[in-house]
Amino acid sequence: MKIAFIGLGNMGAPMAANLVKGGFDLTVHDVDRNKSLALVEAGAHWADSIEAAISEADVVMTSLPSPAIIKQVAGAADGLIAHMRQGAIWIELSTNNLEVWREVRALAAEKQIRTLDAPISGGAEGAAAGTLTVLVGGDQATFELCQPIFAAIGKRIDYLGEAGAGYVAKIAQVVLCYLHSVALSEALMLGVKGGVPADKMLAIIQNSTGRSYVADRYGPSILNGDYDPTFELGLALKDMRLTLELAGQVSAELPMCEQVEKIYEQAVDQFGGKAPHLMAVKLLEQANDKSLRG
Repeated sequence: MKIAFIGLGNMGAPMAANLVKGGFDLTVHDVDRNKSLALVEAGAHWADSIEAAISEADVVMTSLPSPAIIKQVAGAADGLIAHMRQGAIWIELSTNNLEVWREVRALAAEKQIRTLDAPISGGAEGAAAGTLTVLVGGDQATFELCQPIFAAIGKRIDYLGEAGAGYVAKIAQVVLCYLHSVALSEALMLGVKGGVPADKMLAIIQNSTGRSYVADRYGPSILNGDYDPTFELGLALKDMRLTLELAGQVSAELPMCEQVEKIYEQAVDQFGGKAPHLMAVKLLEQANDKSLRG
């Protein structure tokens, strides 16, 4: 089975590395060739263009930063749909907008290209370890064919039903990360302003009913002031906006999400989209004139 992997960012590159480790015949492409160097050294093949990467592939996998880029990469004259083989499978691993996915799936179907939405969860560390959760929507027979691929990148593989279900599940669960991050920072701030040291307050949270993945994984990055540079603030805002778009599409009222989206929007305005995602916490520190250093 020949696989092409497009998009070698913080999530894509480690997923591609695990496919190489799994013995798959892998060709990779990214706008930045330097991101492929370690993969090529490990045994992957480099392609100078999307067309060159995918023209002979049985399966094409994409890990891209936004719905707009997914739409562009899919529909461009030199893009996926124009050059994928008839009957090939496209596995889309990003966090995407349902409407964009409907549009590009319709184009793919005209060429008899099979599609699976398979967004992933587990962070860069999970991508590196091959322990991601993979949330899959689409044709079940196609999903079954791709099980060995998913097993190479993930630990928990959930088949959720019809096309788009993977995106719905991804958005519904990832939004908790951002809500928890804001809530954690407010709990820490309340404790610190009341006289409890930040490191003590975090330890209490990590060993109480308030414990969460966010407290365990991101709490130390708040206290040490690096704000977790493994994920960008702009991507967090993109996810929050996708959450509210989905809420509108399914008629869900999400008042907390609306407030947190405004916080991330303000953070991007102040610090820029390339800043670490936990810089949203910095806004709270500024408002309280108090840092949360441990």
